[in-house]
Amino acid sequence: MRGSDHALLRENLTAIMREAGELALTTFKGASLKSWTKAYSSPVSEADIAVNDLLRTRLTAAAPQAAWLSEETEDDLARTSAASVWIVDPIDGTRAYIAGRSDWTIAVALAERGRPALAAVYAPVSGEMFLASAGGGATLNGHPLKASGGGELAGARIAAPERYLKRLAHLSPQVAPQPKVHSLALRFARVAQGELDAAFASHNSNDWDLAAADLLVHEAGGALTDFTGHILTYNGPHSRHGALIAAGSARHETLIDLVCDRQSEFA
Repeated sequence: MRGSDHALLRENLTAIMREAGELALTTFKGASLKSWTKAYSSPVSEADIAVNDLLRTRLTAAAPQAAWLSEETEDDLARTSAASVWIVDPIDGTRAYIAGRSDWTIAVALAERGRPALAAVYAPVSGEMFLASAGGGATLNGHPLKASGGGELAGARIAAPERYLKRLAHLSPQVAPQPKVHSLALRFARVAQGELDAAFASHNSNDWDLAAADLLVHEAGGALTDFTGHILTYNGPHSRHGALIAAGSARHETLIDLVCDRQSEFA
């Protein structure tokens, strides 16, 4: 897809994400919200399904050539042979959504040849719209994003699973642990924004949790990789990934040096 096509689709994506957000808000904090548990004890709600259905209709109309990969749709491995694919998390942070917390998002990416080319992460409660396109930068509500600079860990604001924070505090006692952000996409988007200096994800996050935020971080001048420093590839036969680090480029190198030979300690 050409850059001009990406620009037009990015404009359409903004409207689609806002429509999806409005739909999700109709049942947010609703006393009658239906929810249940699916595989791996993962929660799902009727809002996840409704938003997924809306996004599939709107996104496939916007880019009919793209295949489909969503947390809430039965997987079709024919997608792996497609030149492009929509990677969708209708509600990232379903536990937060069900609990009435504000830190849930809708995350969408269009991936081409294994990497995200267009991305949106929308937080409907706060009205934050994160957008990125490959080579076109990343924005929050129209304002350019830049990951924080510097390579030092002293005072670095880091969000991560609690056991990771404890291990990091032992290895680098002057880090500044931050409260948990329940939406993984939002956690990494905060790195792109510069509100967090670094963020970690534990094993077993999926393509739909990561693809949109991955592009945001890289377009903001940061890096999101596994613990060996390798960038992620999307739309493979298996959607799960190992433990991950996101940070501005210099601090990312510092963290990789710190944890690369200690991966077992973060298992």
